[in-house]
Amino acid sequence: MLEFRTSGFNPYSVKYSPFFDSRLAVGGGANFGLVGNGRLYALNLTANGIICEKFFETQDCLFDLTWSEQHENQLLTAGGDGSLKLFDIAVGEFPVAGWQEHGREVFSVHWNLVNKDTFLSSSWDGTVKIWTPEKKESLVTLPVHSCVYSAQFSPHHQDVVTTVSRDSHLRVFDLRTKPSAQNHMTLAIPIHAPPKVPMPGFVNQSTGPTECLTHDWNKYRDSVLATAGVDGVIRTFDLRMPSGPVNVLPGHEYAVRRISWSPHLSDVLLSASYDMTCRVWTDGSNVDQGGNGNGLGREMGRMDRHTEFAMGVDWCLFGAEGWCATCAWDERVLVWDVRDVMRG
Repeated sequence: MLEFRTSGFNPYSVKYSPFFDSRLAVGGGANFGLVGNGRLYALNLTANGIICEKFFETQDCLFDLTWSEQHENQLLTAGGDGSLKLFDIAVGEFPVAGWQEHGREVFSVHWNLVNKDTFLSSSWDGTVKIWTPEKKESLVTLPVHSCVYSAQFSPHHQDVVTTVSRDSHLRVFDLRTKPSAQNHMTLAIPIHAPPKVPMPGFVNQSTGPTECLTHDWNKYRDSVLATAGVDGVIRTFDLRMPSGPVNVLPGHEYAVRRISWSPHLSDVLLSASYDMTCRVWTDGSNVDQGGNGNGLGREMGRMDRHTEFAMGVDWCLFGAEGWCATCAWDERVLVWDVRDVMRG
């Protein structure tokens, strides 16, 4: 397990480069993001451990970041001051571009993996905006009318956008549709609806809908997503059957802050929680591992080396299938192999 300390700054997000297996980026803020500056780190994994290649100071906390899919040295950040900034590791100390339309904190950013000249941002102001690096104004604004904690482009369709928000709904937008009264929205799924199949031993402890903080698309099944949030439960959904979750994965003791499906295995996902653990799960869909294509999910292992809220997780796209990075408010970034903690 490799470790890097972000002394004086509490990380919110960690992302592997889509171009290099040895490059990471981490964003965070001083004083847990409540007040003070932010900092963006570009890190390299070397034979002598993790070294900081470069860092950038920002005026406010960085809640999220994403690597450009166009340029190997560029990073996009989501700022607590409502701004988006594009940094180039090879150019100076300041951003090479910036955008400011959101009225409140920007909480997530995501680069389009299919149409690689667009990216999106979501904000506490209740909107999602679609951008291109070449223009100062946003291309499209999608009103959600609730604080949007996470938004993503589908990795399978360049015009499909999903969001999760304070009102506990998973929304699906299709930019190919006409901008009618629904503003491109095609689905709004209540996340806390009962699961389609009764889960043995699972009792819904929630007294009602709670905030959904994170979601992620499955990289292999183009209609499957996972969500998680304040109630500590991970839920998987199939957009072909949108009335409720297909699978429910309880286990975390506190809110789940980030989830990420594996880029290598179709049934495996990783989570980071305020209970200070990062856990690896299967949704039970892998027939080769004894699933029936829609089986019961379970926890496969956990990493509990963090000593504060675990905030970010990401998988390495290259090489062996288990390497990941996690970050937490203990001012540490850890790079480790999921296979070391997995149970059979």
